[in-house]
Amino acid sequence: MKKKTALWILLDLVFLLVFNVVFFVAAGTKHPTSVWIAYGFIHFAYLMVLVTPYLIRKSSSSAVFGFSIYSISSVYFLIQLVVGIVFICLKQESIKVSLIVQIIIAGIYAIILISNLIANESTADSVEKHEVEVAYIKESSSRVRSLMDKMEDKRANRAIEKTYDLLHASPAKSSSTVQSLEREILSLTRELETAVFEKDVDSVIAATEAINFKAEERNRRLKLNQ
Repeated sequence: MKKKTALWILLDLVFLLVFNVVFFVAAGTKHPTSVWIAYGFIHFAYLMVLVTPYLIRKSSSSAVFGFSIYSISSVYFLIQLVVGIVFICLKQESIKVSLIVQIIIAGIYAIILISNLIANESTADSVEKHEVEVAYIKESSSRVRSLMDKMEDKRANRAIEKTYDLLHASPAKSSSTVQSLEREILSLTRELETAVFEKDVDSVIAATEAINFKAEERNRRLKLNQ
């Protein structure tokens, strides 16, 4: 076990240790059921704070999602801690009020938490889709850009520059109707790289024209789908 992990575990156990020592030393072990219900709900709320990081979907936006979800669990824990301590102090013989109040609080927490998790899943899907869409533009344009001014022939260099400008200016938003074209463009980009490496002017011109045709067709289809 890594030292950092062990330290985090110890930090997580501090509250449980302090709370239980104070609870049993100050109040003993003989309590009505209502007190044990409050005791259990406090521990459940704290457990949810610890479990929350594992409920967050791993993505480039995990930090944003994590903050909102973690805040919900933290607020629930603080509210439950206060309410639980109140019922522990009251030591009611009847469990009805203690149970009903704390179940309602837990239910509200569950609704808010699950609603946010659903919303975050939807947002994460949109973010991942956008990242895939942007990746096409970034990869294709960056690869063509790296080929600029690598040819001794001015006509070939101008053709590469024109292709880069077209790809760079293409809309990042994509759709299923143009994914095959995007794959073809990336394949043609590899052919262009080979032609530049071999200093084959005719192949460079042919590859750039093919990429331009596919890119213009992609952009045209996307415009029609708007």
